[in-house]
Amino acid sequence: MATRTQGDDIRVAVSTVILTLRRAPTDDAPSLALPLVRRTRDPHQGDWALPGGWLEPSENLEDAAARTLHETTGLSPSYLEQLYAFGAVHRSPQRVVSIVYWALLRADEVDAQSAAHVRSGLAPENVQWFDAAAVPPLAFDHRQIIDYALRRLRHKAGYSRVAHGFLAPPFPLADLREAYEAILGRRLDPANFRRQVESADTLVPTNEFRTGSHRPARLYRYNDNVELADRGPLAAEEKRTR
Repeated sequence: MATRTQGDDIRVAVSTVILTLRRAPTDDAPSLALPLVRRTRDPHQGDWALPGGWLEPSENLEDAAARTLHETTGLSPSYLEQLYAFGAVHRSPQRVVSIVYWALLRADEVDAQSAAHVRSGLAPENVQWFDAAAVPPLAFDHRQIIDYALRRLRHKAGYSRVAHGFLAPPFPLADLREAYEAILGRRLDPANFRRQVESADTLVPTNEFRTGSHRPARLYRYNDNVELADRGPLAAEEKRTR
């Protein structure tokens, strides 16, 4: 049942933009990716759309976002943040106001949750992951919603540690730099990035190293004494470019 307002003219829905980092086999660097759901009914039957559904009368908004996301994709992020309300008059045949959330998931969390649903026989249908920079034509105004979410993410990367949400500790600085590059859509100078990270005091070096074809890279963990909302390593650079 959908929640309605006076006159039963407006329906309230919730949708979620959930982002992760994925590295294609042929790519050297990861890129942002998100799941979309193919609609099985009109309007826009057969088109891709953001995961979502109707707000039930007994639910608060965040619970509805978590429920509809899990029902449509099988994913359960530990953190959801309200993004924006989209309610243009002609965004759908019926007057629908969508309360949109966004969430970040690490690639290992996506793989683990997806594998668990496959084993249980409850894997959701009509779900596919897409590169955030190459999404197909979407239903309603969902392309506008995704573009808005990406702009917010880029902005937030300049003053917070939001990019850390894509990485499981411990990790080398190169992985964190690649996460910022994927968010910002541009390359960062490795030496400058290292200096900015070290001056931000948001990471703690460990005694572990990643070995491979290149020289060993020191691994870092999060500084639990610094809140995620505190200024991140790019804050000084963003201030200079304004």
